[in-house]
Amino acid sequence: MSYQAIHEKLASGRLVVLDGAIGTEILRRNVTWADHQLENQPALVRAIHQDYIRAGADVISTNSFQLSRRAIESHFRDQAHRRQVGSADLDGRAARLLDASVKLAREARDQAAAGRPVAVAAAVTTLEWCFRPDLAPTEQSAEREYAEIFETVARAGADLILLETVNSITEARIAAMEAQHAKLPIWVSFVCDEQGELFTGETLESATRALEPLGVGAILLNCAPPPDIAAGLARLAGRTSLPLGAYPHIGRFDPPEWLFTDEYPPERYRAALEPWRERGASILGGCCGTTPDHIAAIGSLA
Repeated sequence: MSYQAIHEKLASGRLVVLDGAIGTEILRRNVTWADHQLENQPALVRAIHQDYIRAGADVISTNSFQLSRRAIESHFRDQAHRRQVGSADLDGRAARLLDASVKLAREARDQAAAGRPVAVAAAVTTLEWCFRPDLAPTEQSAEREYAEIFETVARAGADLILLETVNSITEARIAAMEAQHAKLPIWVSFVCDEQGELFTGETLESATRALEPLGVGAILLNCAPPPDIAAGLARLAGRTSLPLGAYPHIGRFDPPEWLFTDEYPPERYRAALEPWRERGASILGGCCGTTPDHIAAIGSLA
């Protein structure tokens, strides 16, 4: 029912407000993002979700970016090495934390939405590092791994999948098909370069043609600075009937965490996104570096 309300809002052309950053917001509150803090500091994660709901978010995304079996196992040479030196609970950790990420978001909605329809989107990204399409797994591996992730978040009660920071059409297509099998709506959000194209060199127009027949609910762009997102949206304008959305990052990536800068305070952020709304973008939110104040600011674009 929560997603149905969002679907109806999009169908009528009204603005759907997506939440802002989770991981960098944890850092901003002086806590490390290691292990996503889903078990060590669940109250903190829940409070961030609540703050985004109170800021006006219609969709809140789970704190599950790059949370997968592959991401955990990649720290080891192979399975034998993991069994030799790894923690005893690693086999089930990804599923357990994915489940917790959805449940914390649902709890936050129950406590803060005050009857307003708010959808919980399971945030999932590429199986390898999102800026490196050359590292992508085989298609068979991707099918198997996305199926495992989507089945887990579906059981936990997610309303939709937000597949974000996607760098290739192939991985997006595989994930969209697996979302169909899991019977969950899916939005696909690509990361684009400064020319508004995918990191593989593929075009966003080709991406929309590949995804439209697969039941994708919206095409978005994320995890790039506002000027890069603007270039991507210009490539998409008029080339798809699907709802369009965007949620740029602000600041700079400072591996393994984030460098906060003051380039885009909330009102400037709102001003940067306003032309996108005028050109038809119907989903707006924030990626790394954004805060509940940024989300509250863009709510006035509705």
